[in-house]
Amino acid sequence: MPTDQEIQRLVEVYRSYGESRAIQGRWDDGNPGNRAILRERQRAVRSWLAAHSMVPLAGRQILEVGCGSGRVLAGLLELGARPENLHGVDLLPERIAVARQHHPDIDFQLANAEELGFADAQFDLVLLFTVFSSILDDAMAHNIAREVIRVLKPGGAVVWYDLRYDNPRNPNVRGMPATAVRALFPGFDLHIHTVTLLPPLARRLGRATPVLYPALALIPALRTHYLGLLVKRL
Repeated sequence: MPTDQEIQRLVEVYRSYGESRAIQGRWDDGNPGNRAILRERQRAVRSWLAAHSMVPLAGRQILEVGCGSGRVLAGLLELGARPENLHGVDLLPERIAVARQHHPDIDFQLANAEELGFADAQFDLVLLFTVFSSILDDAMAHNIAREVIRVLKPGGAVVWYDLRYDNPRNPNVRGMPATAVRALFPGFDLHIHTVTLLPPLARRLGRATPVLYPALALIPALRTHYLGLLVKRL
C-alpha cells in the first residue's frame, strides 16, 4: 500500500527546496564547484556504462525515478539514447511541467514510484539519483525498490547515485551505505564506488577548483556519494 504520510512529507520538503533561494543558490550552475561535481558524475556514469557494454544507448529502454526537471535523463541523449525510449516519473506536478517544457520529446509522468505504470521487465536501465536518501520511511523505500526490480529486465541495471553519509544539517535525508543498498536490491551485483567532493567544500574552491577539486577528491573520507551500477542477475 502507498505510504501517504511519507508522500506528503516528500512533497512538502521538495516544494520548500524549490521555494528557497538559499537552497537553489547552493546548486547554481555558475559555481565552479558545482560544475566540477556534475562533470565528475557524468564522466563516471559514462565509464560505468561503457565498462558493462551498455553504450551506445540506442534501443535501450530507460526509466528515471524522481526525474525532477529531466536534466539527467535528457543527458543520456549524448550517449545515443533515443527520446522515445526515455521515461521519467516524479511526485511533483510542477517538476513534471518543467521537464515536459524543456524536453517535449521525452515521456514524463506524474507518479508515485510505489506503483509504476509500466510492464514487468520493460526497462534495460533505471536511474535512481538521490532518491532513497530522501525517503525516511522504510516501507516506502522497499515498495519503490520492489517496483524498480519488477520493471527492470534480467541483466538490466540500476544507475545509482546517492548519499552515503547522513547530513547533520539536513534531517530530511539519510545516508545510504552499501549495506542499505544491498538490503533494498537483493539478487543484484553491486558495482559502486565513492564520488563527489563534499559539496559545501567544493563550492568554496572558486578559481582554484580545477586544481583543488581533483586533489581533494582523492581523499576517501571527503567523497560523499556512491555512484555505479546495480546489475540484476539473470
